Amino acid sequence: MTMNENLGIMDVIGKLPYRIALAGGWIDQPFASRHNPSPPGSMVVVCVEPQFWFMERAGICIGTRKIALKLWKEGLPDRDPAELVQKLYAAENEGKAEPSGSQDMIGLVYPGISRLDYDFAHEGGIFPRHIESNNDPEAASWLENVIHILPVAQRPDGYDPLEKKNLQPDLIARLGDSGKTCYDAIMVRDIKALGESMNECMLCWEKILPCTVHHHTLKVDLLSLLEYYQSNYPGAMYSGCGGGYLFVASETPVPGAFHIKVRIRQS
Repeated sequence: MTMNENLGIMDVIGKLPYRIALAGGWIDQPFASRHNPSPPGSMVVVCVEPQFWFMERAGICIGTRKIALKLWKEGLPDRDPAELVQKLYAAENEGKAEPSGSQDMIGLVYPGISRLDYDFAHEGGIFPRHIESNNDPEAASWLENVIHILPVAQRPDGYDPLEKKNLQPDLIARLGDSGKTCYDAIMVRDIKALGESMNECMLCWEKILPCTVHHHTLKVDLLSLLEYYQSNYPGAMYSGCGGGYLFVASETPVPGAFHIKVRIRQS
């Protein structure tokens, strides 16, 4: 086997970014936002440089990214990001009876750290009423340093996070508020508030969609693992339903964890 010294990682995994989602996830789904008594509800997404391969079925928008790579193999076109999101959403959800949420597309297309504000009264909750994006290099650098990522497990075959739903309006409101708190915390570099927003989001997930952390197909005790990190660090949450990666908010090292690089808009 010969080694190609000119081969770069993006030649292997593609040139498009990934995205991670922080507090507020699931508020982008109309089945949730329609029950929010105090819209809009928010969530936070972060555009991530493609520096290494992420696990599939782990809440890092791999499915959306694969479709985007078919559309834009050489990288995102230099066009209005809202237009690109609409095109990618249409491509992913064509013919689907239950469309995916739009936060995957937005997190992949919009650079920086973004707060997505969802209101069911706006386009049926499919797209956010407003997107607040921050491309401040200092905010990006801070977030890169305080978000520690631990691999846990991919979602298993047969897993369904939506088997049980408890769509209580007060819980939906709390979920959306966790996204607002998360974004505000990042803007002022408040590790305590960031951790609290992540913990609150996970509490809402467990109550609203119990199968995000409990399911007969899951082999990892997600709650016990989560409890350890939440007890020993400012906060922790999973990258997606069923595990994936564990994001730990901490200004001190977390054994075994790695970091991401935020993709920001170049001036």
